[in-house]
Amino acid sequence: MPPPAETGFHALSAADTATRLGVAPDAGLSEAEAVKRLAQVGPNRLREQKPQSLLTLLVHQLRSVIVWLLVAAAGFSLLVQDHVEALAILAVLALNTAIGFFTELRAARSMEALLHMAEVQTRVRRGGAARMVDARDLVPGDVVILEAGDVITADLRLTRASGLYADESVLTGESLPVEKSADPAAPEAALAERRSMVFKGTALTRGSGEALVTATGMATELGRISKLAQEAEAEASPLERRLGRLGQKLVWLTLALALVMIGAGVARGHALIDMIQTGVALAVAAIPEGLPVVATLCLARGMWRMARHNAVITRLASVETLGATTVILTDKTGTLTENRMQVARFLLDEGDTAFPPQGAVPKGSPLALALQVGALCNGAELGQDGTRGTGDPMELALLEAAKDAGIAADTPALTEHAFDPERRMMATVHASDGGVLYAVKGAPESVLEVCDRVLSASGETRLDETARARWLARNEAAAADGLRGLALAMKHAATPDEAPYEGLTLLGLVCFADPLRADVPPAIAACRAAGIRVVMITGDHAQTAARIARDAGLHEGAAEVIEGSALAGFDPATASEDDRARLRRADVFARVAPDMKLALVAAYQRDGEIVAMTGDGVNDAPALKKADIGIAMGQRGTQVACEAAHMVLRDDRLATIVEAVHQGRVIFGNIRKFVVYLMSCNLCEVLVVTLAVSAGLPAPLLPLQILFLNLVTDVFPAFALGMGRGDAQEMQRPPRDPAEPILGRAQWVWITALGGLLAAATLGAFALALYALHLPGEEAITVAFVTLALAQLWNVFNMRAPGTGLLDNDVLRNPYVWGALALCTGLIAAALWLPGLSQVLRLPSPGGAGLGLAFGLSLVPLVVGQIATGLRAARPSEATPGEPAPESSAQTRS
Repeated sequence: MPPPAETGFHALSAADTATRLGVAPDAGLSEAEAVKRLAQVGPNRLREQKPQSLLTLLVHQLRSVIVWLLVAAAGFSLLVQDHVEALAILAVLALNTAIGFFTELRAARSMEALLHMAEVQTRVRRGGAARMVDARDLVPGDVVILEAGDVITADLRLTRASGLYADESVLTGESLPVEKSADPAAPEAALAERRSMVFKGTALTRGSGEALVTATGMATELGRISKLAQEAEAEASPLERRLGRLGQKLVWLTLALALVMIGAGVARGHALIDMIQTGVALAVAAIPEGLPVVATLCLARGMWRMARHNAVITRLASVETLGATTVILTDKTGTLTENRMQVARFLLDEGDTAFPPQGAVPKGSPLALALQVGALCNGAELGQDGTRGTGDPMELALLEAAKDAGIAADTPALTEHAFDPERRMMATVHASDGGVLYAVKGAPESVLEVCDRVLSASGETRLDETARARWLARNEAAAADGLRGLALAMKHAATPDEAPYEGLTLLGLVCFADPLRADVPPAIAACRAAGIRVVMITGDHAQTAARIARDAGLHEGAAEVIEGSALAGFDPATASEDDRARLRRADVFARVAPDMKLALVAAYQRDGEIVAMTGDGVNDAPALKKADIGIAMGQRGTQVACEAAHMVLRDDRLATIVEAVHQGRVIFGNIRKFVVYLMSCNLCEVLVVTLAVSAGLPAPLLPLQILFLNLVTDVFPAFALGMGRGDAQEMQRPPRDPAEPILGRAQWVWITALGGLLAAATLGAFALALYALHLPGEEAITVAFVTLALAQLWNVFNMRAPGTGLLDNDVLRNPYVWGALALCTGLIAAALWLPGLSQVLRLPSPGGAGLGLAFGLSLVPLVVGQIATGLRAARPSEATPGEPAPESSAQTRS
């Protein structure tokens, strides 16, 4: 027996396959041999992927550099015996970790879904007798007996096939059942062309046969795909990478400022231990403690908002990733199309007729007779109460077409001549007007060969070789347009025992299409308006894919199509620039194998694209996992696809992706706004402490006071900014450059300006309290604290976008901002007058004069900031706090 992973069985004859597998097909394996082989190859099941443990999920929440900065700050506090501050910082860490942990606990476990696919029974022949065995006990060499409706539980080489068709859409993306044959396939045949094989995870729609097991478990094509999904590395989200880079900058900034301040303080004669304590205060001031909490809550809020739009997010950071998407790689079957057959056109002697036609179908016309024959020569059954029904998809489409046209076809068959794979036709015989009606359908070339007349509106005419060639050319033209054709023919006879395939009259050809989903063209148009490319990747034929691409509006004019055979051996890591440029120009990739989907995703990512990948089949799972944002169809999608994805669409609508991208863009803008807000507030605190100590003044803020400001009065306004709804023009802009950081040059300039304004107001209030009001040191510190706290609250209004109205802008329209201001004002009052809290924070009352001074100077940054925002609106090259500049690299790129 060969090793299970040996390939090439599709190219061998049935006899050679049996010889190589060491089995006699008429008898099958003996029980002893089956047990022996099972011990060698193991059970026929997929290798279980170890699910993410709770510890792994927990560690994922602690990978942020900002988290470790907080840990370091807590360590400093413990070092100087400031346990209250240390506990406060650790509480922040616990809150952020808990939010992220419980939000991501339901992450995808795709391999568990794949494992369930093998838990069925299979009919085999062992020891000369047929019996049912557990699919897990199948071994290479087993003889499997096949019937319509069976789910295939291993990879099989057919030895006999009678009218056998298999639905392989979950593996290949082929929308129609594929005809199978015991004849060998070409050695170089792609997966979708291996007609002599049926594969694990697919299903038989028609016919019967026998086959030999050639591979089980992980050696099957399904097992190979599951291995790809296990090995595909999930990419870190753009937001995670940006926050990581920001955190790294903050590490060096914090260390540099702390060293400068400590050196300056010691040089001014301060004690080293005092400077270390002040260094802790500076570290606390430099670190935006609220950033992880607010970012997590903002993303969670976006996730809940998307869920209301039927987009379920399985990975928190993927919420923002959507907004950065530059290219969507979409499957065809079930994503762009409805994954069902529909009658699209009839080719009649007088010309082509689109279906459904305008107006009623005339009784006795060639179209009416074609509809009747298609419904009579049929083995499918329509469902009840709006259900699709059962049977071959094209036969179901013929029944639906006849029903829609009001054509009665309820005459039972007297005799049925089953589909003959060699003739590629079938016929049924029905009672009709004292005689019988033979209804025939089949492959156009086969039916045309046995027809000698054709029906037209004026009657029957002779069908000669010239006419046959003309009909075949019409069929080829329809096939080039992506349509599948069947020929319909009939004859009247006296008895039901005549030869069914002689003396037939051709009625015409019926053309089928997997219809485009109605909402796809506007969704793709919206993507194009937003600067997002949509590229189709399918296992279907190039002509079919090109038609769908044209109808969907993927490209202006003819779409550029690349077939999977042209991608043989393609490796994104070693591909030439010419090959990569050719891939970038393509609108459609047809006849693509699952591993090639994975390579295409990697190729786009290597070119700096943020890739969203849509899919619904098992064959899509590895690419869904590899993509920056994997999007599965929740209604039509297999469970493995849904659980491998980052986002699942409950309604399977491409338009839902557009709405999700809009929400992702809004979320990034909101994140940028609150990061600018937090960093300007924290920079102010750094400047206040550093400048005061460098000038020889006492520290105007204590470490615990800074922590209170960072965690209370900063976090709530920042979170309110993260709840903004954005604007309607968001999807009229191109995607931002994937390399664009959260904070670019324009944002750092604005942070510096606002931080300087806040620091100047705070230091001014502190100095006036000391030297003008002659307040004691702690009361002067209270004045500085209140000034900074209020100024930071008013600073939220400086986050409005330039160009918006002073009294009508995105910040003022945000109800959460007003709620946050009311809450924080109450918390500041509690810090001043609530017994116990005021003592812990060391904030004695500075009296009415001190509070009046604090309130007055806290308004200065707001007034100056609003003037500066108005001036920035006159400079279009300036970026807003939440949006890329109009002349950013993202737009240039598009």
